[in-house]
Amino acid sequence: QVRLVESGGGSAETGGSLRLSCKVSGYSLDDGCLAWFRQAPGTGREGVALMDREGRTSYAYSVKGRFAVSKDNDKMTLYLQMDNLLPEDTAMYLCAAKVFSCPATAAIMTPRDFLYSGQGTQVTVSS
Repeated sequence: QVRLVESGGGSAETGGSLRLSCKVSGYSLDDGCLAWFRQAPGTGREGVALMDREGRTSYAYSVKGRFAVSKDNDKMTLYLQMDNLLPEDTAMYLCAAKVFSCPATAAIMTPRDFLYSGQGTQVTVSS
């Protein structure tokens, strides 16, 4: 049974940093595609970042240069380092996984592309 559990969310001020974690069980981090989505109140789920099995990454334009995705296979954990946070980064952040290949870019990926997803961790950025 595949399970993804996010943690690390919380409150930060504009310009601050947070690191999100996604603990994975029942799934090898090298099996396919890993991703982060976010969803603000009243909006759809937005793709933030992805990492394929070779470690290639892709980011949404809105977070490029500020966020970085990484993984630790030994700890079975996916990370999202978020720096220079902005109020518009406020959202619920969810990690997701799918087997085989990733969508071409984070900009075009959708939740329907991913079979597995966690419950999310809330990030709130104040101005």
